Amino acid sequence: MVQVGETLPEATLLKMGAKGPEPVTLSSLTKGKKTVIFGLPGAYTGTCTTAHVPSFVRNMDALKKKGVDHVVCVSVNDPFVMGAWGESTGATDAGIEMLGDADCSLTEALGLRFDAPPVGLVARSKRYALMAEDGVVKVFQAEENPGVCDMSGGEAMVEAI
Repeated sequence: MVQVGETLPEATLLKMGAKGPEPVTLSSLTKGKKTVIFGLPGAYTGTCTTAHVPSFVRNMDALKKKGVDHVVCVSVNDPFVMGAWGESTGATDAGIEMLGDADCSLTEALGLRFDAPPVGLVARSKRYALMAEDGVVKVFQAEENPGVCDMSGGEAMVEAI
């Protein structure tokens, strides 16, 4: 599992652009910037929709006051789903970049993949939040239980920075 002090791995995520899916490299999001990334099990799932994303929407101003340049939500979903979910939750309007880790490569490189076949979740992300400066992890907070959003929520990240 990723640790404080480590450099984030290179990965290509996908976002919805004006003309369809567009690649976004993790290095372009983090180089020379203070970036908060939060990962979660799935778009439109319970805790992700009712607690995790809203916690970052509520805390965008506080994060910006702490010098955060970008806030990124990552899920092992396609960019079409992430784009629609960002619109429906207000995350996009709040300035959160909703990115799909469609092939689970970033999630696996971070050591945060989990599987829960009984509920239809295979190759998904554990719930976490991190803050990186120039691609180096400075804060990392992960949940033990994917149904809980305490340490990985927006309020906890504001406090940790």
